Amino acid sequence: MLRKIISLVLALTLLSCSVVFVSAEEKELISAPSGILMEATTGKILYERNAHEQRPCASITKVMTLLLVFEAMDSGRLKLSDTITASEHAASMGGSDIWLETGEKMSADDMIKATVVASANDAAVALAEHISGSEEAFVAQMNERASQLGMKETMFKNCNGLDEDGHVTSAYDVAVMSRELMKHKKIFDYTSIWLDTLRGGETQIVNTNKLLKTYNGITGLKTGTTDDAGCCISATAERDGMPLIGVVLGADTGTRRFADAAALLNYGFANYALKELNIPEDLPDEIAVEGGMKKTAKLSCEINGGAVVSKASADEVQYEISLPESLEAPVLDGEKVGSVIYKIGGDTKSFDVVSTDEIEQTSFGRVFGRLFHSLLAL
Repeated sequence: MLRKIISLVLALTLLSCSVVFVSAEEKELISAPSGILMEATTGKILYERNAHEQRPCASITKVMTLLLVFEAMDSGRLKLSDTITASEHAASMGGSDIWLETGEKMSADDMIKATVVASANDAAVALAEHISGSEEAFVAQMNERASQLGMKETMFKNCNGLDEDGHVTSAYDVAVMSRELMKHKKIFDYTSIWLDTLRGGETQIVNTNKLLKTYNGITGLKTGTTDDAGCCISATAERDGMPLIGVVLGADTGTRRFADAAALLNYGFANYALKELNIPEDLPDEIAVEGGMKKTAKLSCEINGGAVVSKASADEVQYEISLPESLEAPVLDGEKVGSVIYKIGGDTKSFDVVSTDEIEQTSFGRVFGRLFHSLLAL
């Protein structure tokens, strides 16, 4: 009898262990059909689910629209104080809008605010037309910029994300363009607004990103919802100097969208950290030069960015310096002569070591000339 009881207990124990193991293996971090988590500084992917699947993305489209808007400001083609006049086409947009009327004037600053905070489709089109002359021309620039960023799964048909055949992207591509937009720090002045007004206080706008009220470290970025796309978000947050991008596409409800985004960000902050990379102390300041007018050349190495390390495996940042024992003249200023290679887990990052001197080859004429000038100085 005792043996039977022991056998039964062991069997139940093994069965329960098996069930826990399988559920842990099969459990998905998000409920949405597509999503990704990216560390913004390095672009490292920390989690993905069907990240390259083409899907509609609703108003997440406006991430690219805003990227072109901020690049237009960088180039001087747009100023926040510029007055933008709404066209009949812009005023005709449906969905989320600020009810622009044909001929209505508003500053570029307020149009951007409306696009970011209220996800206003009419304001997005007004900005696009002001920058490029027409929405069609602006959309062509959106697709060109997407191609430059390597967004292979994206095709834009409009600048605001309203459902249209062939208007698609992927979670990965959304993360890529979000990362690019985040380089324009001014965007966070808008994405951090919870409540504001337009038209001198007559129109109130509330941010569509509810994580602003509930998630520690949230910084943005953009939500989107349509019948075809479902509920989507590109959520950005930063803790301990590590910025993350959590993209969710196709969630069933807005509540699940925000829960999935929070789950992605929580996973990243709980399991990873961003470690700063510094110039190795044993990197030499100069290197010997053979056959040159100078015997040594000064060296420089610019280290930028950081490395994502796993908290669980306690990855350590290792490095190696690759330099020859000496250089052969001539040596050019800015010439790559070696590298510093960092190794973090299975990842590597390489930075060039360059000469900051220009050293000519030794010749009889140059040596004689220097000797002659030395004698004259005596």
